[in-house]
Amino acid sequence: MPSAITTSHTGHKAWLIPLLCLLCGGALLGLSTNLAKLAGELALAPLAFLTWSISAAAIILLGIAALRNTLPPLTRRTLEYYGVSALVGVAGSNFIFFSAVPHVGAGFVALIIALPPLLTYVGALALGMERFNILRATGVMAALAGAGVLAINKLSASNTDNFWILVALLGPVLLAIGNLYRTLRWPPGVAAAALAPGMLLAAAFMLLATGLFTDLPLHLPQEKALPLALIGAQALVFSGQFLLLFTLQKIGGPVLLSLLGAVGAVVGVPVAVLLQGEAPPQGLLLGALLIGSGVALVTLGRAKTAVK
Repeated sequence: MPSAITTSHTGHKAWLIPLLCLLCGGALLGLSTNLAKLAGELALAPLAFLTWSISAAAIILLGIAALRNTLPPLTRRTLEYYGVSALVGVAGSNFIFFSAVPHVGAGFVALIIALPPLLTYVGALALGMERFNILRATGVMAALAGAGVLAINKLSASNTDNFWILVALLGPVLLAIGNLYRTLRWPPGVAAAALAPGMLLAAAFMLLATGLFTDLPLHLPQEKALPLALIGAQALVFSGQFLLLFTLQKIGGPVLLSLLGAVGAVVGVPVAVLLQGEAPPQGLLLGALLIGSGVALVTLGRAKTAVK
């Protein structure tokens, strides 16, 4: 009898903790795209907003790591990990998204961040990181279909900037690569709380170098406090988002992790519509239902696998 209770408890935790990380991390991701739109309205350049937000988030997570005695280790393997993860998962993808927001809207960017699941799942199957599971495959396809419904409606609208739509669509490709890379190259024995600040520090250096060696501005408005407050808010969001991302990566794997964007879309789009005055995307209800169903199926598929 005790063993049955233990098995039930373990199976319960096997899906509950990853699901909580997924929902909370996705909500922060959806909030992040809306903060990027507010930054544009306050005349904060995308590179400046991203650079100083990431830098502040790295300092926050370094402080947490120091308190927990889990500072980022510096070895050849971890330095490679920080650099590649930062390029595809933070600096490159977020710079694309933050730059695109003023042109295509926070709602659309929140939607396309829901696109990586299929790329991640196919890649994980090809690399032997996942075994085929009909529930998970159906869930990934449902989430992708939901994002696709919303993206196709956006592309067919007459007042859209197709160049920036296509640029924005490069972001999900980088995210999918990052999802797979972080699992494949996870340094043995290193905690998520140590890897997250290391990655953010590498991203901050990349973004600073981009500003120093290009004409893209890094300066902040000096006459107003609101831009600095917005950077502080974004830094807190990034801190929670990337700490949860690494935790979910470790306990949930790359496919479940890739659904962060789907959850982010469900949160980010209503925020953009209700609080920022954006027009509701066509197909919103169908898209949200498909995305929500996809998250549920992928989580259920993982829970059944864990119990077995």
